[in-house]
Amino acid sequence: MIFSSTMQPSLHFFTPKHQSLLQTQSQLFTCKFIVNPAKKTVPRNPLPLLSPPAPSRSSPHPEVVEPMVQRERSNVLVPQHPNYPVHLNRFQKLAAVALDKIETSVIMRLEKNHVLPKMVDPAVQISGNFAPVEECPVHHGLEVVGRIPACLRGVYVRNGANPMFAPSGGHHLFDGDGMIHAVGLGLGNKASYSCRYTRTSRLVQEARFGRCMFPKPIGELHGHLGLARLGLYMARAGLGLVDGSHGMGVANAGLGYFNGRLLAMSEDDLPYHVKITGDADLETIGRFNFNDQIDCPLIAHPKLDPVTGDLHTLNYNVLKKPYLKYFRFDKFGRKSRDLRVDIDQATMIHDFAITENFVVIPDHQMVFKLSEMIRGGSPVVYNKNKTSRFGVLQQNDVVGSGIQWINVRNCFCFHLWNAWEEISDTGDKIIVVIGSCMNPPDSIFNESKDTFRSELSEIRMNLRTRQSTQRVIVPGMNLEAGQVNGQYLGQKTRFVYLAIADPWPKCSGIAKVDLQTGKVTKFMYGTWRYGGEPFFVPEKKQTCNRNGNEDEGYIMGFVRDEKKEMSEMVIVQGSSMEQVAAISLPSRVPYGFHGTFISQEELRRQVI
Repeated sequence: MIFSSTMQPSLHFFTPKHQSLLQTQSQLFTCKFIVNPAKKTVPRNPLPLLSPPAPSRSSPHPEVVEPMVQRERSNVLVPQHPNYPVHLNRFQKLAAVALDKIETSVIMRLEKNHVLPKMVDPAVQISGNFAPVEECPVHHGLEVVGRIPACLRGVYVRNGANPMFAPSGGHHLFDGDGMIHAVGLGLGNKASYSCRYTRTSRLVQEARFGRCMFPKPIGELHGHLGLARLGLYMARAGLGLVDGSHGMGVANAGLGYFNGRLLAMSEDDLPYHVKITGDADLETIGRFNFNDQIDCPLIAHPKLDPVTGDLHTLNYNVLKKPYLKYFRFDKFGRKSRDLRVDIDQATMIHDFAITENFVVIPDHQMVFKLSEMIRGGSPVVYNKNKTSRFGVLQQNDVVGSGIQWINVRNCFCFHLWNAWEEISDTGDKIIVVIGSCMNPPDSIFNESKDTFRSELSEIRMNLRTRQSTQRVIVPGMNLEAGQVNGQYLGQKTRFVYLAIADPWPKCSGIAKVDLQTGKVTKFMYGTWRYGGEPFFVPEKKQTCNRNGNEDEGYIMGFVRDEKKEMSEMVIVQGSSMEQVAAISLPSRVPYGFHGTFISQEELRRQVI
């Protein structure tokens, strides 16, 4: 959710070696992963996208391995030359050439006559440390300053947007292809690093063509030219050039580890299962539909109940009713809830919360109106006439009819950090929600003259009276991207760890906020140094008795020194907010989105 306007991005191009690789088979992919294309268009055998695995450091004759994309010494991104896959028949190739001509001669020419807003201008959105990087095979023996805590044995992974190909039109940061960055932490103060694209159906198909082929939902689908882009895609799909039936998502936002699987998520598709290898490398397995239990996209912020092990998540639909559905899976991955939640309008619901007994769902003012494109506008609309509200749903509700809606005016929380239940002095049940309230609500989608604010807030909702109150916990400080100790999700917590989003849109440090007192303890990265979401890892696995202190653990995250042009991962002690270790990384790590930590114990139970 971060934007920059500092430096120009670097040029990526598809290497000749990998163009030839795309015409061979790969044993790393299965037909379940590659899209099942229209008849007589795509061969049954999938085409590879993975770079060859990195050779062992002990190999006497290590093979030189090229990454999937390379950087050129250039300061602009340019569209790729079309590379028509060998499986296309003669008619399809002619049609592809004709559609490409329409795109370059008509659509792109008209787009050049329009000044792009900063929020969808590629020169802004993918510049500086928001610019994409190439894949990096595993590097071992990284320099470590300080000591990696003994409890941190495993792999830290963080997701982000990393467009493989230069956009031909508008581009929003959320539109980029998903890339996961992984830092392995082992015995003896040893660390490794790698980064890999998540091989989505969309990316695999675009790699065959060597260019963008699918519309960018936020950057391109605006107004009449957005309709033209949509029509172009439909024509390509109708001719069998591309296939969106197996998803069009980019898997660039959230990461979660559930039931032995690392899942890469964006709310426009099913999650993607990504394997963590024994070498702490990453390998895409494929789209994950929870063993044929669902067939719809899921949001990028599922909630894992630390007590029951259940996974709670949502689906929202922008085209038809039901606009919202709630799902729950038990700790074994079996679906136990599939409920329709009645809302009147297709609404952006990026996040939600759970308590011990309830699911708390925001229904805020950012809505979808596809008809706005006909009028020349964006389909993502800030509806100022709508009153924000939260739906409180009993987890044991089997039909969804018992949901209680409570109005919370002037509230737009893009992220919710925690929620819990309390009993008031009069015996009423209160739902307490902790989130960052963003103003203006459409700040990350549209330019505004108003000063951006994202303030940590407490919302209290009385289930009997259906009244609410709201207060800012830390006024005057932009706090976004973070979390509580995950062992106490859904229970009353005292601390929350958040990125200090200042100067917006960059993050200059970490804030530990005491929710009882409002006290803020900061860890600042330093001059010209910026990071992203801090991830908290508890030092010890706690029981329901909550033995020990809630802040006993460590916070980790990536930091970029923009002056020295160096990237590192920092580890900060949660109780003291002092740095205990820093790991120098072999390549630039762009600013990104959300991450997680998978322990050695969890990796041993990984589903292969």
